[in-house]
Amino acid sequence: MDHTEALAWLRTLPDFERTGDFADRPDLAPMLELLRDLGDPHLGRSTVHIAGSKGKGSTGAMIEAVLRAAGLRTGHYVSPHLHRYTERIRLDGEPISPEAFASALSTVRPALEAARRRSPGRQFLAFDALTAAGFVAFREADVAVQVIEVGLGGSLDSTNVFHPIPNPQRLTTNDHIVVLTPISLEHTAVLGDTIHAIARQKAGIITPGCVVVVAPQRESAIDVFREVADSRRSRLVEVAKSCQLQRTSASPEGQDFRLKAQRETYPPLHLPLAGKHQLDNAATAVVACEELGERIGVDLTPQHVRQGLASVKWPARLETIKQRPRVIIDGAHNGDSAKRMVAALRDDFGLRSAVVLFGTLAGKDVPAMASAVSGFANEVLVTAWPSARAADPRAAAEPFRDSDAPVTVMGSLPDAYEAAIARASAHGAVVCFGSLAFVAAVRAWVLGIAGDA
Repeated sequence: MDHTEALAWLRTLPDFERTGDFADRPDLAPMLELLRDLGDPHLGRSTVHIAGSKGKGSTGAMIEAVLRAAGLRTGHYVSPHLHRYTERIRLDGEPISPEAFASALSTVRPALEAARRRSPGRQFLAFDALTAAGFVAFREADVAVQVIEVGLGGSLDSTNVFHPIPNPQRLTTNDHIVVLTPISLEHTAVLGDTIHAIARQKAGIITPGCVVVVAPQRESAIDVFREVADSRRSRLVEVAKSCQLQRTSASPEGQDFRLKAQRETYPPLHLPLAGKHQLDNAATAVVACEELGERIGVDLTPQHVRQGLASVKWPARLETIKQRPRVIIDGAHNGDSAKRMVAALRDDFGLRSAVVLFGTLAGKDVPAMASAVSGFANEVLVTAWPSARAADPRAAAEPFRDSDAPVTVMGSLPDAYEAAIARASAHGAVVCFGSLAFVAAVRAWVLGIAGDA
């Protein structure tokens, strides 16, 4: 298959991200069988496996950048993509080429179709195919370490394929690091409707004998992580207890900070991402890199950390895509993320208010997001946008009507964007948020990016 044919085949598979089609699964047996048929391409290299509700992508990008600065060949598997599927499979920090992407899916396709015939009644998702393709591509590129981001949940996610066969006589230890970023309410119909239940799902990626690096968490989540790590005799490292952070400056272009981690006191560091919450992600990333470096014998120096963090690029996270008026996009998709976004807009951007352009996916907690921007939005435009999963803007607008800001429903993204620009003065700002898929659509429209349909 060439790249076009590979995309066409991929779209024949159920895809929760594109359409909301979700195939419930009792176990990961078909995925493990598929990987066995492919020669277990997920094995044979160091792995950092990341789950959580917020910050997975940013934390993974920082980990990959630091490890690459230390001289390691890296693979990074992320989801979702902003514009093109190739963004999901990254080699040494860059999206895989269309040719390599097609080659990996061409390897996966016959194995997946054979496994599907042997498993009647079980479905393979597009995410399963992409995950397998990522592992195949990393094997072909001979990467030294792979940074793998969970798609949905943890326990039954397609990436959760690193558990060894249980052996009561011998605990497994390997160069495997699990990272758990902050937990909040998300995908409640699938993962559960409490922080405790969602944390239990995320903790499913903890393997026996691994190191578990936990970002600052709510107590109800950290209690679950401690319990699961203890039951699997995995060492748990709590970033909130092992690190000291001090932010020294901040702007829309990034922030400077000092970090004392468990193994090193670092010289002043720079992170080109806005938002104080990103410093927790940075500390989590550094601890994960320290742990992995110690396990695989890599001399991780302060210069590697400084160079890696300073090189991080992670779009659509408090990203300015236009000046005068300033247009900021952020992938905040729940109440907690929206609160962090507003705090960063006030502290790092110096904004007291802005025109808000909002679009989200069906089933999201819009009241929590609306509450987060209440008092910051001087006007809210809620719009339809081209996605099969987009929420009806009329329904999504209702929670915003409880605020003092006027709310307008718009029928199309281009019209909504132009209206937002017109209503923000030359010295004002437009803030776009609601889901990563929505702000990707805004980004594509403003910057003229042609993505994969």
